[in-house]
Amino acid sequence: MANLISLDSIKPVARAETMREALESGGCSSASCGSSDGPADMDPAVWAKVKDHPCYSEEAHHYFARMHVAVAPACNIQCNYCNRKYDCANESRPGVVSEKLTPEQAMRKVIAVANEVPQLSVLGIAGPGDACYDWRKTKATFDQIAQQIPDIKLCLSTNGLALPEHVDEIARMNIDHVTITINMIDPEIGAKIYPWIFHNHRRYEGVEASQILHERQMLGLEMLAARNILVKVNSVMIPGVNDQHLLEVNRVVKAKGAFLHNIMPLISDPAHGTHYGLTGQRGPRALELKALQDRLADGTKLMRHCRQCRADAVGLLGEDRGQEFNLDLLPEEVAYDPSKRDAYREIVAVELGEHQTHKKGAEAGLAAVDAAPAVLVAIATKGGGRINQHFGHASEFQVFEASPEGISFVGHRKVDQYCQGGWGEDATLEGMIAALEGIDVVLCAKIGDCPKDSLAAAGIAVSDAWPHAWIESGIAAWYLATYRAELRLSA
Repeated sequence: MANLISLDSIKPVARAETMREALESGGCSSASCGSSDGPADMDPAVWAKVKDHPCYSEEAHHYFARMHVAVAPACNIQCNYCNRKYDCANESRPGVVSEKLTPEQAMRKVIAVANEVPQLSVLGIAGPGDACYDWRKTKATFDQIAQQIPDIKLCLSTNGLALPEHVDEIARMNIDHVTITINMIDPEIGAKIYPWIFHNHRRYEGVEASQILHERQMLGLEMLAARNILVKVNSVMIPGVNDQHLLEVNRVVKAKGAFLHNIMPLISDPAHGTHYGLTGQRGPRALELKALQDRLADGTKLMRHCRQCRADAVGLLGEDRGQEFNLDLLPEEVAYDPSKRDAYREIVAVELGEHQTHKKGAEAGLAAVDAAPAVLVAIATKGGGRINQHFGHASEFQVFEASPEGISFVGHRKVDQYCQGGWGEDATLEGMIAALEGIDVVLCAKIGDCPKDSLAAAGIAVSDAWPHAWIESGIAAWYLATYRAELRLSA
């Protein structure tokens, strides 16, 4: 194939030789690789918008990357969970950036990333302030990128206060995806989250501020839905403040046309200097977050794979390569070369088809043990939909629920990396085990005896018997091996 890039240069690489052979033989048949067509209940036009957007499609986040450019520093509200002055390069948190960009600098950076990160499919503006309030810079950036890289999806995030006045322009610019952070529909609750807003050249506080914000958010959501622009609603789960109220938020935003609802845990580390962090407001435990998401799962499209990205994030969800592309590391002039991205999309088309076939086969196998329980499985993965990471190298685990009804992605657990320079720290292992609360089994590519014994002592099974297998295939193999034996013994 012309312009076929070295697959070894692409991260993640999953069964590179198989993928290369499939491409060089002219692709793959549906019999051998399955189909990457959209769900039967989804409009094909909608599927075309979400199939390679890592935030709007759980499947896509294994293969496609996003990039945020920090061109919009001004903000028109204050949130009790936000402090944009704090930055740690190793931290993933909304509103955080290492360097702010002009639209021209952003264009240079986007081209550099597009040339080096073939998975890139989405360019977003998520601050570090508000993309709609700082609209001049947002629009100038999107205009330049749309001219030079027309096949990249454009996406923006906003608190919604200034959104309604820009919806028509958003539609004309072919921005197909907009995220609105909506934490309340009751201004009394909103007053506990937002100290003030700035609207129409005036500062408002308390319940009055939250009432205005609520009305503007609902109006913006309705206007976007009317123009067939996909809307993802982000809601921050704040225990004791809005956790139960988010059930009503979900009902309302779904009725008004939101495509996807993303319930995110509050991040409240005191070191960040936020109001909630300094006053001791805790974030939810992983099982509390899952319980709330599960209550919303009936009839609602939920995003469970969110990583609460920085406003200058680059790469696959769960990784951030932004520091590789700081301005001082980039050439002054760079020309866009689409060949790597084109080749990667062809490779992924093959990979997605094969993945779907294995996923369907795995789920069909689980139906054979219809008396077995639902379990939570944590996967160590570098991406590509496979069990392909050493336990000690994991900085997060993807979590799946398996039962005779099938296998579904339910979230992720962030951890500190256990293995550093060939050695493991006991304190780090204790933290990892705590983060894996409620997990029944960990599947990884490899694990040492010490962490394996510690996990077993904590009641967590672990296996490295299926290295580099598709995630669903490995889960099904472990599930069947475990519960077929147990059911035979109990019969």
